[in-house]
Amino acid sequence: MKFNTFGRAATVRTSLLAGAAALALPAAAQAQAQDTDADFDDEGAGIEAPVNSNVIVVTATKREQTLQETPVAVSVTSAETIEQAQIRDVSDLATVVPSLQVSQNQSSFATSYSVRGFGTDGNNIGLEPSVAMFVDGVYRSRAVSQISDLPDIQRVEVLRGPQSTLFGKNASAGVISIVTKEPQFDFGGMVEASYGNYDAMVVKGFVTGPISDSVAFSAGAGINKRDGFLTNGANGEDINDRDRWFTRGQLLFDNGGPLRVRVIGDYDKIEERCCGVLNVAPSAEIGAIQLLGGQVNDFRNNPDGDVVFTDVDPINEVENYGISGQIDYEFGALTLTSITAYRKTKLAADQDVDFTSLDAVSGANIGDADIDTFTQELRIASDFDGPLNFLVGGYYFDEQVDTSDQIVYGNGFRPFANLLLQGATGGTQTVDTLEATLSALNGTDYTGQFFAAGQGFFNNIVQDNEAFSIFGNVDFEITDRLVLTLGANYTKDKKQIVTNSTSTDVFSNIDLVASGNTAIFAQGLATQVGSLLSLGRPATQAEIGAFAGANPAAFAQVSAGVQAFADANDTDPAVNSLLALTPFQFLPPLQNCPNAVEDCSTDDDDWSWNVRLAYEVTPTLNVYASWATGYKAPSFNLSRDSRPLPADFAALQAQGLAVTNLRPGTRFANAENSEVYEVGIKGNWSRAAANLTFFQQSIEDFQANTFTGTSFILSNAGKQETFGVEFDGQFYASDSLTLSVAMTYLDAQYDSFVASPVGDLSGEPVAGVPELSAVLGAQYNKEINSRGDRIILRGDFAYSSPVQMVNGLTNFIVVDPATGARDFGPARAAAAAYKREVNNLNASFTYAFDMGLELSVWARNLLDDRYLTTVFPAVAQGQAISGYPNQPRTYGVAARFRF
Repeated sequence: MKFNTFGRAATVRTSLLAGAAALALPAAAQAQAQDTDADFDDEGAGIEAPVNSNVIVVTATKREQTLQETPVAVSVTSAETIEQAQIRDVSDLATVVPSLQVSQNQSSFATSYSVRGFGTDGNNIGLEPSVAMFVDGVYRSRAVSQISDLPDIQRVEVLRGPQSTLFGKNASAGVISIVTKEPQFDFGGMVEASYGNYDAMVVKGFVTGPISDSVAFSAGAGINKRDGFLTNGANGEDINDRDRWFTRGQLLFDNGGPLRVRVIGDYDKIEERCCGVLNVAPSAEIGAIQLLGGQVNDFRNNPDGDVVFTDVDPINEVENYGISGQIDYEFGALTLTSITAYRKTKLAADQDVDFTSLDAVSGANIGDADIDTFTQELRIASDFDGPLNFLVGGYYFDEQVDTSDQIVYGNGFRPFANLLLQGATGGTQTVDTLEATLSALNGTDYTGQFFAAGQGFFNNIVQDNEAFSIFGNVDFEITDRLVLTLGANYTKDKKQIVTNSTSTDVFSNIDLVASGNTAIFAQGLATQVGSLLSLGRPATQAEIGAFAGANPAAFAQVSAGVQAFADANDTDPAVNSLLALTPFQFLPPLQNCPNAVEDCSTDDDDWSWNVRLAYEVTPTLNVYASWATGYKAPSFNLSRDSRPLPADFAALQAQGLAVTNLRPGTRFANAENSEVYEVGIKGNWSRAAANLTFFQQSIEDFQANTFTGTSFILSNAGKQETFGVEFDGQFYASDSLTLSVAMTYLDAQYDSFVASPVGDLSGEPVAGVPELSAVLGAQYNKEINSRGDRIILRGDFAYSSPVQMVNGLTNFIVVDPATGARDFGPARAAAAAYKREVNNLNASFTYAFDMGLELSVWARNLLDDRYLTTVFPAVAQGQAISGYPNQPRTYGVAARFRF
């Protein structure tokens, strides 16, 4: 095989340069040359692609290779596509990458990504994503760390399937890698301003140039503001708005010698009201809320979903900054690379819990969090002329997470609980009578203390996480057409958490078993004494006292028998009627740890492997087959639902160490292990390109996070498996017109998920994963006059087939009061009615003057396709169902100037 050298130590096969296809999405098709801005070189390569070239260079294997020769399923979104499609952040990428799904539900920073149907819910700060995020080679441990609208993106690579051999412990489902432009030694830059509906304003830009012959700089900044597309009916404030700004600077040292240094510093901040919740299906409890003066959005009377009701101003704040340095040093055919980074992320949120205007409950499942992360990567790569090349390295990760959250009762919660209590007891019990009953039983005055304003649950958890890995890849050219790649990664991961949690909810701290025992004994004793005295009714306290004084032996015998009966039946709901009130113990105490049973630490390690065989059939057609495994480290539950696993719960109870009303739960989830078998074909001809991938991918012990209406349950699904087909094709109809299509077929199911919160899901489809996703795209780029002015017309249509949003709704589970047996059928049936289908049309028209000015009109979700992204059980509202709406149609104008 012949090699050409591009820039510094980059080798690409000349026979493939003519056949490098834009893989998997119209984004690459729109690129044509990666970028219309030919003044800026490709990341770290010095590549200046010709205007009509379709060569795309990626770093999916941490080497610079053409997309065609990279034996990895990778989608590339170019800077041009990001600009013309008005993609504001990584969340918008899903409209151009059919294998990628993005959801943002609970807050501005509760963003989660899934690739090929595999991904982790973002509602728990303890859950690291299964899709790893990198920016310029630096790992971002939470998706929240990359929301910024960067002005100088070179490309975004989405690597599909397990990538743990090169990218570490949390790439079990894939990788999103954002690559930004390096500083240039020629002065230049860009400034852009955009205005759209909802009073949307975006201003951003950057400048780059030389400081000396060997040092270049770049600096960028921007703001992104928009009114919310939802209105809080309680106070008129906008919800789901945008208010973000950022700044970013880079320095590059490159004197043409063996040493090259790049330093990047960035800071961004978010302060938004997020996220609006619609009441999709109200229950009888809505009447109680309205009776107390509260308002609830009723989706049936508000089909546009543009009004919500909340008594809490849901301010979300995110502050994120960091610095990184990359050093590359060449010695002969070897290049040593070091990437060092420190990052700090601070989160704060205030959120309604009941999602009504009633002053009932406020707080947040993620209240405040500080995340401090230090990473160090060191690797060495060869560039030999012979048949063998390698890449080997090590990686170190050190992070501390300090997170706090709280749930606090408001003034409206006691009267609301009073109405719920009356409804649950057929009007025989109120909060006042309940306080009186338990005061008498326990000898404590509870008057006015149940469900009082200011009571709640206050949680703080600190997690220390240290990990290191050793990784390597070897490429061996068996023949000039056949290349074998072997990869391995060993990862060691340690975590330790310390919890400090307190429940001040008085009723949740009452032991209903012990109180019931007292009640059973008192009632039994009165009945027995009354019978012995032939009263025909239970004896009074005075009569019992008189009997005891006159008949001490008989009284002792009766007391012992009654106490034995109480001890044997105090956990039986049929005997202990107080147990029916357990659902009203909303905020039971948490067992802090470490403790005598739980050390609250994990020490885990794993090997990940990769084998690929790539064959060049012709200069324009490549095929490859691969097998790879992936690993995601164990995750701790860093929320108020962090409770001992059943075995630890039993041990705490046996040793008499369990706090009152402790319930078992999930303190942590075991590690994920993924595996994929993949076959791919990549071809590119003069007028067309096509890529086809078949894969069978699975994850064992997938870390699932399910909301039950009052808490989150973290659990390991036994095995989730997906068979899939990915196809993308492009047709260059003329020098001006490019047509493209990308399609993904997924058959995702749980092979085993016996202990899910909604019953045994083994053999069931995975909710939220559409069977078919597709993106159809077209771009017309035509020079129209002798000055070199151009018109650029672009459109893409994203489609996802109907899919059930959740596997079950836990507030529909039917519990047998006598046996405690659970019927999950109604929960699954209720969820089956809620499906999501996506039909998203985006378009833009740009007039590009040759002198650098571009004027555009654009629209996203042009058809105003409205749907719910997900649904969940409404909090403390019976069988009510809530949901998050998608973003409506947005449109605007933009002006961009390049210099």
